[in-house]
Amino acid sequence: MLRVHFTAEDLARVRLARLPDPLAETVLSLPVLQDGGPGGVALSGWRERTRSDLHASMRPLFELAPAGAGEYVPEVFTHAATDSLADSIDHTWSLPRRQWTADLRATALLHPRAPRWIHELHRGDAGWRTAVREALTAYHAVAVAPYWAQIAAAVHTDRTGRALDLADAGVDGLLAGLHPGVRWAPPVLHVPCETDADLRLGGQGLLLVPTFFWPRPLALVDNAEPDRPLVLRYPVARDLAAYGRVWAPAAAPGRDDTLGALLGGTRARVLRAAESPTSTGELGRRTGTSAATASHHATVLRAAGLLTTDRAGNAVRHALTPLGRALLGGERPAP
Repeated sequence: MLRVHFTAEDLARVRLARLPDPLAETVLSLPVLQDGGPGGVALSGWRERTRSDLHASMRPLFELAPAGAGEYVPEVFTHAATDSLADSIDHTWSLPRRQWTADLRATALLHPRAPRWIHELHRGDAGWRTAVREALTAYHAVAVAPYWAQIAAAVHTDRTGRALDLADAGVDGLLAGLHPGVRWAPPVLHVPCETDADLRLGGQGLLLVPTFFWPRPLALVDNAEPDRPLVLRYPVARDLAAYGRVWAPAAAPGRDDTLGALLGGTRARVLRAAESPTSTGELGRRTGTSAATASHHATVLRAAGLLTTDRAGNAVRHALTPLGRALLGGERPAP
């Protein structure tokens, strides 16, 4: 168990990240792809499609983050919390040497048969850094990027609920409801961990980062950055149904192609991104388009009876109609 000790200053510096980190999700998905663990049958379509798109250049990644209970996922690849894969990789390469050394010690202890190239990577070998960057970029493009809108929608729903917890019950309510395995006994947060340790934040605060692929809370301890908030990743999908709700639209055979042919590719993404109610700006972020483009497509979808748009002052909220949800494969609309 990891016991995280808070001061009043730390409680004032608890923050919720808007989205998962693309690099962390990419690396944390690797064991899931290999062993069929979290998500089980609900992720079978994702596994099948991802495996069919793998190629030889990605093979080192499965040595870097192998499957199996107790296997070690290198913490240096789960530090960042940025909006892009490239920025997160740059952040990882810029970590101080002491953090790479700490991660190498953990790798040697928990993954003693790790290939020699992983040791060379941790020591800063430029060739392996280039190879790993290219492999991560290629793997992310087939395993994570096509599903980012679904992940973002699930996180948005989760974040909205946690914001309500914060508004209704303060930081105590937010931390108490973080995860069934996490216990908040003020001023200490108890987090399941492979080791037994105490960590005093000392004013650095806490950044809560959602994760889809990792099934358990994940805190960086030995490898923590003293000048930044402690990163604690918490899962937004806790059971098969939660995984299924996120992946089912994309997993249905031919559904994406059919929907895209019917509506157009961008408009289909906008419709799917509105599965959880959202603003125009967030709709653009979820689909990788500008707010103006998202607004244009939302207008067309609204005219077709697939979306509703509510306004409160300057705020706009888009949501699916029953017909729009049926088109995505949900319940049939009432007659």
